[in-house]
Amino acid sequence: MTSHDRDLRERTDQLQEAVDLAGVRLDPAVATPVRQAIAGVRERLSLGVDHTVVALAGGTGSGKSSLFNRLSRLDFADVGIKRPTTAQITACSWSTRSGRLLDWLEVIPERRIARGDELDAADEQALAGLILLDLPDHDSIEAAHRAVVDRVLPFVDLLIWVVDPQKYADDSLHSDYLRQSVGYEASMVVAVNQIDTVPTGQRENLVADMESLLRDDGLDGVHVATVSAATGEGISHLVDVLEEAVARRSVAAGRVAGELDSAAALLLSQTPEEAPWSVEDAVTSECDALADAVGLEPVAAQVSSGVMNGYGRPRFDTPQLDAVALSRSRWLSRSGKSLRSGWRTALNDEVSATPVVAERLVEGLERVDLDTRGPRSAGGVRVAWMTSLALAVVAGVLAALGALGVVSFDTSLVTTLGAVAVVLLVVGLVLVVVGAVVRRRLARRRRDEVLAAGRSVVEAVVQRSFVEPTQAVLGEYRRVRLLAEAAREAERLAPVTGALRLPTASEIAARSTGSGSSPAETGEHH
Repeated sequence: MTSHDRDLRERTDQLQEAVDLAGVRLDPAVATPVRQAIAGVRERLSLGVDHTVVALAGGTGSGKSSLFNRLSRLDFADVGIKRPTTAQITACSWSTRSGRLLDWLEVIPERRIARGDELDAADEQALAGLILLDLPDHDSIEAAHRAVVDRVLPFVDLLIWVVDPQKYADDSLHSDYLRQSVGYEASMVVAVNQIDTVPTGQRENLVADMESLLRDDGLDGVHVATVSAATGEGISHLVDVLEEAVARRSVAAGRVAGELDSAAALLLSQTPEEAPWSVEDAVTSECDALADAVGLEPVAAQVSSGVMNGYGRPRFDTPQLDAVALSRSRWLSRSGKSLRSGWRTALNDEVSATPVVAERLVEGLERVDLDTRGPRSAGGVRVAWMTSLALAVVAGVLAALGALGVVSFDTSLVTTLGAVAVVLLVVGLVLVVVGAVVRRRLARRRRDEVLAAGRSVVEAVVQRSFVEPTQAVLGEYRRVRLLAEAAREAERLAPVTGALRLPTASEIAARSTGSGSSPAETGEHH
């Protein structure tokens, strides 16, 4: 297997994996042509790339068949009045091993001729492996003719559009074919036939106009050649183009690469880069919204109040479905704003439904402890301060009675009772304050615990219901993009112009054995 084969097969596998992974989330208008391209590439690769398939395509009256006869040095293709009578492809092969490929191209045996046994000129060795096709007219009134053209064009390695000086700007050619061929510039040549009918002074203008039209079609750098099948003018240059295509061999791989590149570009057009958005910010936003929907703050406040007052039965309300639905909608809008409809639908299907989210919130919040009990020491402190205050009252009353002479107490005892009353009063008040502080701190801590536990529940529900399914879908989306990008052509081939001839395999082998020839001497071009 050549490096070209290996690279193209790997790229094909990557594109196949991307399409399979995307599945029904791809628009059928995209998935169908991409799958067709993959199937065509696999079939073409199965035939190998040791042949270079060149097709002459053009409209009625362009002289395409006459040019075919000139290039093949045979009078084989139908010309003139006989052209509209057949929708068959005519093929000339400079190979004796092209039968399987011609079968695949559906060229019937009666329309084939092989020059492999008739290499009557040494210079034709440079065309070994070439298969030259003469396609039916793309603008024929017979629908079957155009169907043949449309079927074959995606699978040729080098396409030569043959146009005539009168109809080279024909809209059907440009709108139906040329504008659909962006990305295949390296595998395309335009041959302006019947150049002998154009005054010499007007030929450069004609070529410039054709090049301008091609640029308008989005095709930059396509080589435009001028020929005359009638007089033979420019034929040698077109043969040079064919020889360059055959010599570099990579035209065959280049056409397949172009097909993969276009299919990958089409796939990428349906999987644009995601618009930047912050998952963390989105999670925070929706957690806040869902916490409000379940009344987390009010319930925590009720727990705090219950601890302070010693009573209360706080509970979480059933989540507000409208608020949950709004939160879900906001999430989908954020995470899916760059996605095409199929992927947005998939995201909507994967992100949990509103009732499911609400149910998970209820289940999670049921496990949150809403404890309104006071401090464990509350009973002992209460008894202590009440006892202190009671004893303070008793001691104070006795001291007052003694001081008023109602009861006969020594002065020292009255003083002692008064002091004890004050001390007990202070102790009781201190115990009251301490108890209040302890209860307040506990109430605050319980409130914070409810808020933390409730927030944890809400965050877990958001992660499970929103984040995880979104990450799964977007992960596959990014994988599709990476595979499609990997399937694209890393380096585009230069258009075939016939200006330079690349070294043949035999020349490369000779140089590698130590002939010492330089690239310039062999015409090598990178």
